[in-house]
Amino acid sequence: MANLVKVNGTCHCGKISLKGSVEPHMVVACHCTDCQVFSGGPFRNNVMLKSENISIHGNVSNYKKIGGSGAVRTQGFCGNCGTHIYAVDAELTLYSVRAGFLDQHSTLTPAKHIFGKSAVKWLSSMSQSTWFAEGPNSKEIKCLVI
Repeated sequence: MANLVKVNGTCHCGKISLKGSVEPHMVVACHCTDCQVFSGGPFRNNVMLKSENISIHGNVSNYKKIGGSGAVRTQGFCGNCGTHIYAVDAELTLYSVRAGFLDQHSTLTPAKHIFGKSAVKWLSSMSQSTWFAEGPNSKEIKCLVI
């Protein structure tokens, strides 16, 4: 087994916290249309945590949906601030934790991309767009990706 990477996070309002350990190859960018809708972005970066490697504190609200495979997927989120925390299978064995929620989000590089057939085509042209250090009136910077 690969060395486990420790992760932790707290929702925006601080009512839910999570600690866990993930295998580096289990950081996954999902480009499915559900992840696009739920995240409001082109994909969602996730860390896949086995139930024995995760500890969640606080009252997580749930929304159940049927995934593309036909299986029930429970979406966990903070009912107060709306932070997306995870999706989990019906057996609660594998948690797909939203990497943006974690303190380590900037270092959790996807090892694989899934549902590439749904990926938005403009991702490949990001380096050609104008980038700003902060808001639209801040200093223009060199592309930080690609």
